[in-house]
Amino acid sequence: MGENHEAIDRRQFTLQTAMAILAGVTITVSDACGSGYSSMPSPTPTPTPTPGPSDVSGNISANHGHTAVITSAQITTGNAISLNIQGTATHPHTVEISQADLTSLKNRQAVSRDSSNNSGHMHTVTFTP
Repeated sequence: MGENHEAIDRRQFTLQTAMAILAGVTITVSDACGSGYSSMPSPTPTPTPTPGPSDVSGNISANHGHTAVITSAQITTGNAISLNIQGTATHPHTVEISQADLTSLKNRQAVSRDSSNNSGHMHTVTFTP
């Protein structure tokens, strides 16, 4: 019984090895929002800030992983800010905080603002110093 051994080069061997390894692999792509295929990459979640002693954390309505913190430095500076509240959620929202809002926080008065409408919804964020 004669065996026919055919010599293959390194490239062919590497390709055949890779194909053999991938033959049993299943690749699954899912869309967390269930809206179908999207060519947009998922945003990298914003790390959850650790509030300092004078920072003001926001209470977020219907929250599912968002985090809102206005730092004491932002309050002291008093310049209007656009606050990213993504936190560990899979999508971003922003909350616009005006100079007047920062003055209110500085004077220990609560401020409530609606977030941007992303992924078909928005949140109300209330900052209570």
